[in-house]
Amino acid sequence: MSGPTDTTVHDERLQDLFRDGIVAEDIPAVFPLLRGRGLLRAFSALFHGGEAQVLLRLLVLRTLGGRPHATEWTPQEIRDHLAFVDAVKLETVVQRLKDHDMLVYDGETMRYRVGPLGRKALAAIAAMLEFENDDDDGLGYLTAQLAAGQAVGRVSVDELGHLLSRLTELKEDFDRAVLSGSEYRIRRAAERLDAVWTWVEKGTEVVAAITEKDDLEPAAHRLAQAVGRAQSALLRQAGTFQRELNKIDQHRVHLGRTGLSSSDLVGWLRAQDIDTLASFEDGQLLLPLPAPFIHDQIALDVAEFELLERERLAAESTALPGAEEPPDTADLPMDEEDLRFLEAWHAELAAIDAPRELEATLVGDDYALSAYRLSLLGLLGDPESAALEGGTADLARLPLALEIEPRLIETDLPQIALVSAGRLRPRDAAKDNTADA
Repeated sequence: MSGPTDTTVHDERLQDLFRDGIVAEDIPAVFPLLRGRGLLRAFSALFHGGEAQVLLRLLVLRTLGGRPHATEWTPQEIRDHLAFVDAVKLETVVQRLKDHDMLVYDGETMRYRVGPLGRKALAAIAAMLEFENDDDDGLGYLTAQLAAGQAVGRVSVDELGHLLSRLTELKEDFDRAVLSGSEYRIRRAAERLDAVWTWVEKGTEVVAAITEKDDLEPAAHRLAQAVGRAQSALLRQAGTFQRELNKIDQHRVHLGRTGLSSSDLVGWLRAQDIDTLASFEDGQLLLPLPAPFIHDQIALDVAEFELLERERLAAESTALPGAEEPPDTADLPMDEEDLRFLEAWHAELAAIDAPRELEATLVGDDYALSAYRLSLLGLLGDPESAALEGGTADLARLPLALEIEPRLIETDLPQIALVSAGRLRPRDAAKDNTADA
């Protein structure tokens, strides 16, 4: 009578682990494991035993699977290529890989090649090793697995769940660092966030592409949305870290005028070994306390505040002055305008009864007075200026007309070399000249 098959033995052993009345195949979480039993056996064959044995099996399998252009190996080629391995150990490992279908032996060609199970194991191990050095938080590997599934149109609910769990764990770690109020923990958390920033951004792109699919399962769609929210929370964490560090900077204690702060001191102490830290205690806890324990500078600062600053603050008057009525604008002092130059020139222009050259009209004691007179001549005959009140309006109402020619002439005026040719005419004379023309 033949004995039980390998499958039956494993089912019975697994069944023995559950309580009475529980069927292993009826448990939803167990069914996917039973369905992938063949691949799991391959991993069990690889990783069962001590670390040295596991490394040797992986070395042999990776060596035989690392020749893409010549995938078949003769037994002698295997022995030659792995000549640094003990011959007996090598034979045992090759036989073990063959027994678990990771190596396939072709009887016709008498050659070995890596089987489909071995290829799957190699691909999984290669992906994990690829992210081992630069992905301490695991986000790179999880995001890469999710991106690979999304690229081929197969989004795994388990991969979404693993990514969401890892993001949630990181968010909780960051929140605890902020709540601790420790600059050291906050800076370490900020460094961790900076290390995974690229993977969080990449994951955001992948999740955005996943949620745009119309044929996505409802469970996967809910998980993808939760992953997106968790990624957004992590991206906002950088601002939280900076705000907390700014608060710590405001309360940082500086050590005299050395430029050092308490944070610098803590960082230096963290870099010391335990023996160095223990040596600082030697002779420091003697009782009674020695005189150098009292810092004279600090004592002086405290005494100055108690004896001077406190009394000065107490005596300072901070009461506001009483309210007063605003002064009337009529009572405000007004400076009278100095119009004597305008009035004198107005009288001079009003006496003109015959044409006068512009050069003679602009005669003044200096350049400023001549320029002032020339600027006022443009008001002559201006109706808008004439409608106003004041000295300039009186000047605009004078019956004079200004004629200027498009040429310059030399002049004897103070500080003026050239002046435009022109003249002032009484308005009636100007009309007569126009009529004659």
